Amino acid sequence: MDARGWPEFTDVLAARRAIAPHLRPTPVVTSPALDRMLGCRAYVKCENLNPTRAFKVRGGVNLISRLPAEERRRGVISASTGNHGQSIAFAARLFGVRAIIGVPRDANPVKLAAMRELGAEIVEVGADFDDAREWVERTAAAEGYRYVHSGNEPHLIAGVATASLELIEEVPDLEIVIVPVGGGSGACGHAIAAKTLNPRLVLIGVQAEGAPAVARSWRERRWVAFDALSTRAEGLATRAPFALTLAMLWEHLDEMVLVGDEEMADGVRILLQTTGQLAELAGASPVAAALRLRDRVANRRVGLILSGGNMTMEDLRAILAGCGGQRAPA
Repeated sequence: MDARGWPEFTDVLAARRAIAPHLRPTPVVTSPALDRMLGCRAYVKCENLNPTRAFKVRGGVNLISRLPAEERRRGVISASTGNHGQSIAFAARLFGVRAIIGVPRDANPVKLAAMRELGAEIVEVGADFDDAREWVERTAAAEGYRYVHSGNEPHLIAGVATASLELIEEVPDLEIVIVPVGGGSGACGHAIAAKTLNPRLVLIGVQAEGAPAVARSWRERRWVAFDALSTRAEGLATRAPFALTLAMLWEHLDEMVLVGDEEMADGVRILLQTTGQLAELAGASPVAAALRLRDRVANRRVGLILSGGNMTMEDLRAILAGCGGQRAPA
């Protein structure tokens, strides 16, 4: 870590050693049909093929593996809309640590079931991620659990950065990487690893139009939060930025673009049709961004981070039917 407590490239290399016994590298896939649709040479990093079907498991394994014995004994607690929670649950089971995950009341049932199957204790609380986070922070302080923030954790960032390390080692001459931004740990990981290996690379973050807190904060160089969200992409659904990741994005991110839920639904259909890979809405956001930035990415070598593929059958059927992934009323 540097003097600010930010992870460095050496931390990413250490993280790769820590996760190697537990996680295999994920593939990079290409498709001539996808290239034609986007007007670029696209390389899709399939983080949906991790054991939890999302990139965050890398960070969870790296962080939990490094906890001192006393913190493991106390147990860990964290807030999540699903993918981060699965990461912590997966890693906690590996290392015999109790894990409690606070989730919003309408969290993705596929992700909830996966967390429970991994042995985590699930508490459904609040209307969105930030409500769940506030409950988790109060509970951690009251009960003495080791609170694992979903972004402000250097070892999480170093862990997820191993995906970028794999991508650049496989495609060293990439010119652009487009990465989803919820809390920003993934984008920060790519900033550390990809830009260290290829300083000329352009890093573009993508957020949901209905959850633009990080994008607004990044552009205005000030902390901006919102009282409500309007997106079905739960991986991007944060009302407020995180201190550590926002500071790193201010320093390293080159561009931020916003996309709508319908554009992400189009991205889901495009990825499934052209590569055979299933993406959740957040995971398809880089495809949506590439379509918005066709002139910018034209004829370039572009990495698209398919960050996760956890989706209910109900949502998938709605997206394939052209309904944008909105869940039917209960």
